[in-house]
Amino acid sequence: MVYLDHAATTPVRAAVADVVSAEMGRIGNPSSLHNAGRRARRVVEEARETIAGALGATPHEVVFTGGGTEANNLAVKGLYWARTRADPRRRRILVSSVEHHAVLDAAHWLAEAQGAECVQLPVDEYGMVQPEAFHEELRRDPDGTALASVMWANNEVGTIQPVAELARIARDYDVPLHTDAVQAPAQLPVDFAGSGVSALTVSGHKLGGPMGVGALLLERGVEPTPVLHGGGQERDLRSGTVMTPLVAGMAAAVELVHRERDEHVATLTALRGSLLDEVRRVVPDVVLNGHPSQRLPGNVHLTFPGCAADALLLLLDAAGIACSTGSACTTGVAQPSHVLLAMGADRDSALGALRFTLGPGSSPADITELGHALGPAVQRARRAEAVRGDR
Repeated sequence: MVYLDHAATTPVRAAVADVVSAEMGRIGNPSSLHNAGRRARRVVEEARETIAGALGATPHEVVFTGGGTEANNLAVKGLYWARTRADPRRRRILVSSVEHHAVLDAAHWLAEAQGAECVQLPVDEYGMVQPEAFHEELRRDPDGTALASVMWANNEVGTIQPVAELARIARDYDVPLHTDAVQAPAQLPVDFAGSGVSALTVSGHKLGGPMGVGALLLERGVEPTPVLHGGGQERDLRSGTVMTPLVAGMAAAVELVHRERDEHVATLTALRGSLLDEVRRVVPDVVLNGHPSQRLPGNVHLTFPGCAADALLLLLDAAGIACSTGSACTTGVAQPSHVLLAMGADRDSALGALRFTLGPGSSPADITELGHALGPAVQRARRAEAVRGDR
């Protein structure tokens, strides 16, 4: 299989699997006071130090979660509840219109069930939030805004947001800015303190680590209301037994990507250029989505005119090429990507997009295989779409 879907999940690195496997062979709850518990606690705290050091945070700012979705929910819901409790006027939540559903749906739920006002920030044709628009929306009602959330880099089209500039603006209005940085650390330098954001989400399986573990970085003094209650683990912000083997594996993965990033990014950038050239050679009218330069090095998001992306994806899958559709399938009905619609694409264009994402193990041979398979697949997909249009 040619795997071109690293934005969905990246294979666990061998060294990481060894760490997880070794830790699973040991016993001990990190909350226990006996020797086995203290040993597990040491593993957890060393992992916390490793992740903090690689991401420009202090260990106290790292709160472990069960993944990126949980971290996003803790940030959005928890900060909203904490802020509205302190000042009931703060009911507004500002989110970019291209956020992952883990942020968008959390904000929409707060609007439907808790009386929040969810304001979706517009983006330009590249999927980028313009600082001027963000500033204008904050200025509209600064005392009524509870929090803002703008992702570091978009999971679909790869556009990198001006997070540091947005954070500076948010601080001028005393509004905490959360950023979903799940797609970022494997390909971009992430400096939590330097960015100025108040909260930041990361996930293990996007970094060559295990699924089922993530972290929310919280600036000192930023205390969201917990979503989970129980034993009071993780500073009483995320109750539940800390998953020692997964935390250790995530730390090992973060350390690897931090050490190898420069070389990895250079490789991805070259491969991305080759992939785009090859696709354009085979399908000259293909359209690149997202920012042409301010984008993740491993992301190539393309619209294939005259194609239904779900059909094209299945044709490529049958040829041994794994990629991702730009539309989500709900109850068997293709839905256009909310990201592409927010960028100004029409419905047909949004339904004709595929995402190819590169990562560790990607090679020139993968691009050659894609080139062989893509031309015939596009021709078949276009014929099928033309037949359907004639009905």
